Amino acid sequence: MAYFPMYIDMNDAKVLVVGAGKIAREKLGKLIDFTDNITVIAPHVDVKVQKLIETYHLKLEKKEYEVGDIKSFDIVIVAASEEVQKNIYEESRGSNILVNSVDNKSYCDFIFPSYIQKGDLTIAFSTGGASPAFSKRIRKYVDSLLPESIETFLNKLKSERISLVKGKERMEYFEKEVELYFSKHFK
Repeated sequence: MAYFPMYIDMNDAKVLVVGAGKIAREKLGKLIDFTDNITVIAPHVDVKVQKLIETYHLKLEKKEYEVGDIKSFDIVIVAASEEVQKNIYEESRGSNILVNSVDNKSYCDFIFPSYIQKGDLTIAFSTGGASPAFSKRIRKYVDSLLPESIETFLNKLKSERISLVKGKERMEYFEKEVELYFSKHFK
């Protein structure tokens, strides 16, 4: 069965990343697009991960993962051995903690999609783990179709939405604006 596409407000979410190697770096690169409330636990830290930690002022605990470390977190990304993935996943059961174990769907509550982000627009692509390469390729294709002005256009609509009175007229206005934008930029 396919994964349900769900967008989560990460403003107040506390995120833990266990591991600090290449794969953890890839996950951190995606997470920092949405939050900087991230703690990394790892005994050894890749140089590029260290740079991300410093640049985005993330928290770092240089140590092995210990049972109980996930307690105060909402989301846990495990970029460590399969044994650690299994232990953390089992520890999280019965809690409200969402777990992603990289490259191991058996210990995941969710997966990372390939995505495009342009300001408030986020478009996600997933094959449910069947082919990350396909998700990446279709993301690149769709990204090539998006006009450079899309973020500016969405910011305009966002500010107008605040100032216009809710109702049918506002809805019709936005539908016309979007239709006009599409007719100019998508052929």
